[in-house]
Amino acid sequence: MKRDTKKIYGLPQEVIFCKKCTVSNQRPRITFDDHGVCSACNFAEFKRNQIDWEQREIELIKLCDMHRKNNGEYDVIVPCSGGKDGGFVAHQLKFKYGMNPLTVTWAPLKATEIGRKNLDSFISSGFSHILGTPNPLVTRKLTQLSFEHLGDPFQPFIYGQTNFPLHMAVKHSVQLIMYGENGEVEYGGDMKNAHVPTREIKDHDKHYFSGLPPKFWMKHGLSEKDLFPFMSPKFSDILSNKTEIHFFGYYKFWDPQENYYYCRENTGFQPNPERSQGTYSKYASLDDQIDGFHYYLSYIKFGIGRTTSDAAHEIRDGKISREEGVALVKRYDHEFPHKYYDIFLDYCDVDDQKVHEVIDSWRSEHIWEKSNGDWILKKPIWNE
Repeated sequence: MKRDTKKIYGLPQEVIFCKKCTVSNQRPRITFDDHGVCSACNFAEFKRNQIDWEQREIELIKLCDMHRKNNGEYDVIVPCSGGKDGGFVAHQLKFKYGMNPLTVTWAPLKATEIGRKNLDSFISSGFSHILGTPNPLVTRKLTQLSFEHLGDPFQPFIYGQTNFPLHMAVKHSVQLIMYGENGEVEYGGDMKNAHVPTREIKDHDKHYFSGLPPKFWMKHGLSEKDLFPFMSPKFSDILSNKTEIHFFGYYKFWDPQENYYYCRENTGFQPNPERSQGTYSKYASLDDQIDGFHYYLSYIKFGIGRTTSDAAHEIRDGKISREEGVALVKRYDHEFPHKYYDIFLDYCDVDDQKVHEVIDSWRSEHIWEKSNGDWILKKPIWNE
């Protein structure tokens, strides 16, 4: 079944690339200014030159003072897989700002060895921790359905990653949840929360769930009982708990590479021995064997793969030039995640033919064309 990707995600017909980074206007919810610069690059320029970070730290200290309990009870929930970003947030809050965080992890679909090792090292560096593991049979079924009908096998993880911290906040009477960066403003998306420290829970369906909350999958045979662990708490419970979701990146300058160096030093974080397939980096999104297919399907649906996103952020952070970023995109963005492919086939209960049928069903004609029997991008960034 052919999907109308352009209509589903509201993608513009003409593919245009940012003049400063590698991202295109095909990223959902991103905007470009009159000079051809994307919202993420404009925000990066703003945070580098116009934010008073000393004042922002004062705001953070006041926030911590408001929520600090000093009686042994947890006073902040930090979602953390053991990676560089959540580890940076949790370690800073505990050891610099005197908070008592409860760190929470939604279990990977299929954990990697390096991911589990990093999580254990993080916990051992001094943190209380809860791992949320839903019924694996339901998770597997939901992954299969999400791959086929949404073109993203990672959606079940995103549900839990977003909603499990809310459950833990309500259960443990913790009012403050602290995430890392606001991906909508750091990577390009809805800029409504660019200049505030919080996000609204009502935006979850649009920003994180592709407009499809967990109950959507009841029409595909899953019951409300099956889906309960993936859902958010009752909204009335969230309100009565006075739950607030904040972004650490609002208070502290957010630099993923610097977070990596920090966590190598403080939480025992280790990178992959080799680069991750689909990109050039070794230290991001290491904990799940399935997530390479999430990035690859993004490349299919939007022409924006893992390298495009990584390079765009590193250009904004001044780590590499746009010319270097374009060369990296050309070299790695198209790479199929073969390393865990057999595991993916088994987990999703599909064969190779079915996988490529699903992949091809998500290719939009304004992004892709066939040449000599092969699919190629109509307008790759290196042909600008």
